[in-house]
Amino acid sequence: MVVAMVAGMAAFGGVAAVAGLDTSQIRPELDMLTMALGMAIGMTVWMRYRGHGWAGVLEMDAAMFVPFIGLFPLLWIDAISVDAMFGLGHVLMLPAMLAIMIRRRHEYSH
Repeated sequence: MVVAMVAGMAAFGGVAAVAGLDTSQIRPELDMLTMALGMAIGMTVWMRYRGHGWAGVLEMDAAMFVPFIGLFPLLWIDAISVDAMFGLGHVLMLPAMLAIMIRRRHEYSH
């Protein structure tokens, strides 16, 4: 799944670059959300290809966004830097994904 996420992020980032969209120059939150969207798109394609249902796919997609959204208030009050939000958000995605995989154990154990 991580390979699909990276592929989606790279493809989405490439399309955005060709379109002239540089979200990093607008707001760091928007940059993080567009990156999460790219990862979610790649993961959605891969999970649907592997036969996962939409409920599980959407939960896993949420695991791409929730860690960053949860860190936004810390960024706003200057408790963390943009770089820290970037790194910590990625690290927090993994336990979020693991929690969903444990919750839907039957979909991931075959």
